Amino acid sequence: MPRTATINRSTKETTIELSLDLDGAGNSDIATGVGFFDHMLTLLARHGLFDLNVKADGDLDVDAHHTVEDVGICLGQAMREALGDKKGLTRYGSITLPMEETLITSAVDLGGRMMLVFDVAFETEKIGDFDTQLVREFWQAVASNVPMNLHLIRHHGENSHHVAEGVFKATARALRTAVAIDPREPGVPSSKGTL
Repeated sequence: MPRTATINRSTKETTIELSLDLDGAGNSDIATGVGFFDHMLTLLARHGLFDLNVKADGDLDVDAHHTVEDVGICLGQAMREALGDKKGLTRYGSITLPMEETLITSAVDLGGRMMLVFDVAFETEKIGDFDTQLVREFWQAVASNVPMNLHLIRHHGENSHHVAEGVFKATARALRTAVAIDPREPGVPSSKGTL
């Protein structure tokens, strides 16, 4: 059974079309109007081995906040839908990932409860025109809408681009593990019998 989802969301601030295939090949077609964010979403798809298509039209004349947050909402909703009943799910994934001078840990639990722990500091407020605080806003939106536990820790790092890239790559890799089907798990991976 394909683990895919398509989300269409329209508000007074953004119009977003997003499709996700959890069992893809890392292909992506991203157009949000926010160059750095497009780069991060492309990395997310590639390192998660998700097929991800995103088309967003947002109020960029204000700033990128609504676009980034609303894409996160849509991605979280798509992930929740694509995960289905979660039978056979690995559920957990974590990695500590180096990105040049930066080291990031990302740990994920797809157990159906929302928690974001974001212990990631940036040395600058901007990466080009992109507000670094939007990295947290994006992952808050994703985690809230899956829902999932997501813990992100910056152990060290100086270059803000590398820190953000480390966060996206590490979380992609953690999710890649967590969404995988475990051939030894016939049911829902919980002692409660439900997630």
